[in-house]
Amino acid sequence: MLREAAEYPNSFVALGPDDERIETDRYTLCMSAAKRSNTVQRARFAREEIDEVVREVRSELRSRGRTRTQWEVGSAPEPDDLVEQLLARGLVRDSDPFAVALALRSAPPAPPEGLLVRRVQTDEEYIAAKLVQFEAFGAPAEEIADRRAAMPGRWREAPKIVHAVWLDGEIVGSGTCSWTPHGLALFGGATLPRARGRGVYRALIDARWREATSADAPALITQAGAMSRPILERLGFRPVGRVDMLIDDFGT
Repeated sequence: MLREAAEYPNSFVALGPDDERIETDRYTLCMSAAKRSNTVQRARFAREEIDEVVREVRSELRSRGRTRTQWEVGSAPEPDDLVEQLLARGLVRDSDPFAVALALRSAPPAPPEGLLVRRVQTDEEYIAAKLVQFEAFGAPAEEIADRRAAMPGRWREAPKIVHAVWLDGEIVGSGTCSWTPHGLALFGGATLPRARGRGVYRALIDARWREATSADAPALITQAGAMSRPILERLGFRPVGRVDMLIDDFGT
């Protein structure tokens, strides 16, 4: 179950007020506030059902004004050639087409001196922390504007926890995490380019490890792409699975 939670964290975290999750015997469809933020996970169905499932997922999304989703295909899908079958039906690999599911089950290295890291506590801190993530990940301006309008007050909303890292009084790093039955799931750890190499990311991991251990749930789980995997493995994370990322853009 740790592997599955690390491969498909959105299927295990508690839902926020603007999140929706449709769980069926064949797949889990996860949707967040941003209309482009949709994922299909935990695919388990017969090969001859693929076209039906794709139509069903698209119908659910269209009924909510959404025309794009990511399929996340872990290490044990059913059918076992699901990636190839979806590609044959017009889906394409994401720009970051592959992720490794990682887990940390022992204390990471301590962060360097000179950094302050804690949960955000005000609207201003939350907005600054999220803008760090948007800049670091190159979010489109349209998405930033769409999500920024809904930001005030969000830092108070369970189940998501947002940590920020301050360097010389400025927020230069941030990360989101959320509880699952198998540990703390990490999302969106980011550092501003000008602050990299200063231990900011290490401070984020340390803070979230302390969150997990304080709740007697000593495990961190995450999906890691090409950019984050090397640093996470240096901090003690170990591979437990893999995920192929495909995009289904059916807006036209």
